[in-house]
Amino acid sequence: MRYSAEHKQETRTRVIAAAGQVFRKEGYGGAGIDALTKAAGVTNGAFYGHFKSKGEAFRTAVLAGLEELRQGIAALKANQSKDWLTTFVGYYLGYKRTCELGESCALPSLSPDVMRADDETRSAYTAEIKRLVEEVAAGLQEGAIQGRSDTRREDRAILLLAMLSGGVTLARAVSDPALSERIADVIAQAALTAMEPGK
Repeated sequence: MRYSAEHKQETRTRVIAAAGQVFRKEGYGGAGIDALTKAAGVTNGAFYGHFKSKGEAFRTAVLAGLEELRQGIAALKANQSKDWLTTFVGYYLGYKRTCELGESCALPSLSPDVMRADDETRSAYTAEIKRLVEEVAAGLQEGAIQGRSDTRREDRAILLLAMLSGGVTLARAVSDPALSERIADVIAQAALTAMEPGK
């Protein structure tokens, strides 16, 4: 039976989304092809019709996750140009800290496995991180870093992403909910302070 291009794209999208969830929950080493196909509701043959290997599926899921984050930031900047940063920090250290691990942000949940990945995956990740930094930096042009060079704004964007990602990682790892909340509060205050004019 031949499937339409639209059906194939829908299946690929479903497999990527399911792979992202499984890799976030289980890590690269803990996620086998059977778990990926089961989560996506496809056969092994259908999986290999879209990806040559688990490594390629992982790379695709990582890039899709980072692109989702970048697009979310872009949309937030467009819809709340004045308060986007405060809203983003609150959402990231709130919902993205407490949601199911499979729904968590790709940045803290998948980056540790990227460190151990092949050169192709790391290169693709690097390119996507650069785009993410540029997206955040563009939102810092007005107000917080007005008049500063592009490099300085990008440095601030790197600082912000590292603080939020690291903060979520620590806050998710601890078993004490009060400590998790405290970590989130400390990181939120520090991140917003670091983005203030003159800092």
